[in-house]
Amino acid sequence: MRRMYLRNYSPTDWDAIAAIHDRARLDELRPSVGVEAFLSLEATAEGEGLFEGEVWVACEDQAIVGFVAFTDSELTWLYVSPDHYRRGIGRLLLQKAISRCSNVVHTSVLSGNDAALQLYLSEGFQIVETKTGKLSGNESFSATGHNLELDKQLLEKSTVK
Repeated sequence: MRRMYLRNYSPTDWDAIAAIHDRARLDELRPSVGVEAFLSLEATAEGEGLFEGEVWVACEDQAIVGFVAFTDSELTWLYVSPDHYRRGIGRLLLQKAISRCSNVVHTSVLSGNDAALQLYLSEGFQIVETKTGKLSGNESFSATGHNLELDKQLLEKSTVK
């Protein structure tokens, strides 16, 4: 039986999270903007603020299989290795981020990234706006995305009867 756990990011994790991002980002872009808009994690991490908040990694045994980055109020990065899709890893990472964020959490999802959108909606996020504009991180491309919000206090009230 494989052991799954989450832990804080360490600089020695860089190669693993870069490889995960670079493979999974192509899957994210393919149904929306197109893979032509791809930029590597190495090219975007600093400008997109990967390390402005907390970063956690998901490990299966000793292998890193996903990561999440977030600030007090915004989920900024969530990627799972394509070899590990649909195993609950994204949900574990999302729940960790939510538990450490303030009462209102924001994130965005590219239109066409239906698996990610369904994950966020299933955890209580609501679409607050859908708009088209410049693709964050690669502004030479136009993209349509959903801005989502989770109000943890409202969610608690709706689940307590």
